[in-house]
Amino acid sequence: AKAAAEPGGSRVSNQPTGVWLDRIAAINGVNGGMGLRDHLNAALTQKGSGEEVVQLVIYDLPGRDCSALASNGELGPTEIDKYKTQFIDPIAAVLADPKYASLRIVTTIEIDSLPNLVANTGSRATATPECDTMLANGNYVKGVGYALAKLGAIPNVYNYLDAGHHGWLGWDDNFGAAANLFKQAATSEGATVDDVQGFITNTANYSALKEENFTINDTVNGTSVRQSKWIDWNRYVDELSFAQAFRNQLVSVGFNSGIGMLIDTSRNGWGGSARPTGPGARTDVDTYVNGGRYDRRIQVGNWCNQAGAGLGERPQASPAAGIDAYVWMKPPGESDGSSSAIPNDEGKGFDRMCDPTYTGNPRNNNNMSGALPNAPLSGHWFSAQFQQLMQNAYPPLP
Repeated sequence: AKAAAEPGGSRVSNQPTGVWLDRIAAINGVNGGMGLRDHLNAALTQKGSGEEVVQLVIYDLPGRDCSALASNGELGPTEIDKYKTQFIDPIAAVLADPKYASLRIVTTIEIDSLPNLVANTGSRATATPECDTMLANGNYVKGVGYALAKLGAIPNVYNYLDAGHHGWLGWDDNFGAAANLFKQAATSEGATVDDVQGFITNTANYSALKEENFTINDTVNGTSVRQSKWIDWNRYVDELSFAQAFRNQLVSVGFNSGIGMLIDTSRNGWGGSARPTGPGARTDVDTYVNGGRYDRRIQVGNWCNQAGAGLGERPQASPAAGIDAYVWMKPPGESDGSSSAIPNDEGKGFDRMCDPTYTGNPRNNNNMSGALPNAPLSGHWFSAQFQQLMQNAYPPLP
């Protein structure tokens, strides 16, 4: 309805997006919005005699998002029992209602949580005390394991565990470690690998699906593109190559060989007049990569309301080998976080990465944030962003 109310929004308002259960109150509906049963009842009506997929984001871990304030949650670092009994158990009770047995329910489990334990802890420059706490107390691992076990026991629920994105886990020191940690979580609190249908990458992020103007194997004047400032020694230049390779890594550590990947393409199209039409000049690796890359963020670590972004590939099933679907898990037009501090009762803090004047931190190599101005709280409708996403859509909108 929010998309359809925008000029031109009816072109995409019928696309499926994720329903974010990001606090206990969301199960019954907040601010006059639909609760979980409302969504499932509406899905039954939509379904008729056909098939219907319902996409849910399960997102309320204790100490949630230990490296970013805009998406902090309501539960403190030690409130694992409250997470289990007041969040996961009620969701599972609704989803297990026989009334909904004919729906195919896809759950995206706790975005950003486990990747934070890999990349933002210990002696790393990117580490935060909050992430060190969550690594030490084990409540991310326990919470994810419990959610997988409880939801995985329902026959028509398909769990996809969040796997960050290539600009987070694509480096050598994160890639294998992440797969091992995911296996640990998927075999804790009663969960088994059979409770995991697959993984999702790029949730609510902006990484380009496929960079076509250069590959990770290219060199310029004898210098590898991995040495460019943009790629910075990563092994992957885009989400598709990362997701396919990471799927193989996950299978190698013990996940089922039939797992599939989802890629969130809601905001990674990067179309419009600034989209490069060919490779950059071969003057040096930075000129070559920056001239050809579709992803026009200032730095790959920038994640909040990115200026210049566009809608990506429309949701579709089985688009590539190993990929179950391209999805719009993040509803385009919903803010990542507010540009300035806004008092609220949603447990959401103010993160300077959402402030367009911010000059950065170690997690984005101290670059400008690239965020749009005048943004509302995370999850709230951001009309200016939605208009830009439509304008810069790739493939373009009709």
